[in-house]
Amino acid sequence: MRTGPSAKGVHHGHEQPPGGRGRFTRHFINVFEIDAGHVDAFVSQWEKRAALMRDKPGFIDSRLHRARSSQTRYQLVNVAHWESQEAWEAATADQEFQDRTRAARDDARTPITASPALYDVAVEFSAATEAQV
Repeated sequence: MRTGPSAKGVHHGHEQPPGGRGRFTRHFINVFEIDAGHVDAFVSQWEKRAALMRDKPGFIDSRLHRARSSQTRYQLVNVAHWESQEAWEAATADQEFQDRTRAARDDARTPITASPALYDVAVEFSAATEAQV
């Protein structure tokens, strides 16, 4: 594994991303601790909240991942990509998004614990390249 700024193909979170897209991508990851029996109802409501983000400036994409086992602690994991932290902050400040998120969190019928945060890539691997730090 190569490390350090001079290593070929190395990517640090503060540098331009691989592929030369010319922009920095911010990774928003939110893990949801929820009873497996409540997942379908939550997903339906999540889709409505996520749709609000689709047209926000700086939004790139989002995927909600569902655990294959009902015994998994985090039944759902959302991974979204934004062009910048500022774009994400502006989008999540939207009043309708805030209201829907609060309603989901406060819904006693679907108890849930969410752990949202923005992340930078620490190390990146792919089948055709060495580790990128």
